[in-house]
Amino acid sequence: MSGEMQVQNVLAQMRALAQSGRVESSAPVAEVNDVQGTDDDFASKLRDAVRDVNEIQQESSSMQTRFELGDNNVSLPQVMVAMNKSSIAFEATNQVRNRLLSAYQEVMSMQV
Repeated sequence: MSGEMQVQNVLAQMRALAQSGRVESSAPVAEVNDVQGTDDDFASKLRDAVRDVNEIQQESSSMQTRFELGDNNVSLPQVMVAMNKSSIAFEATNQVRNRLLSAYQEVMSMQV
């Protein structure tokens, strides 16, 4: 019965994610991790990946601001590379989300 509750919890979170259309925080993933209790599970890896993308975006934003304020330690090429890196990381995360939603929809349409 506990396994079914975990599945229902994950399905409810995926439905909420599908309805929102975006990943706003890692709280739902952290809840799944608490239920399963291991550090090597999929939810943990996904949470870490989202945090990494967030860090990349914050670093890019910080570099942009420093460049705009005239910091001599930040050059335009560095800012452009950071912006592109941030954009690619976000797009990759978005594609993973799309694939997860697609897989979820496919599983939900299967007849048991």
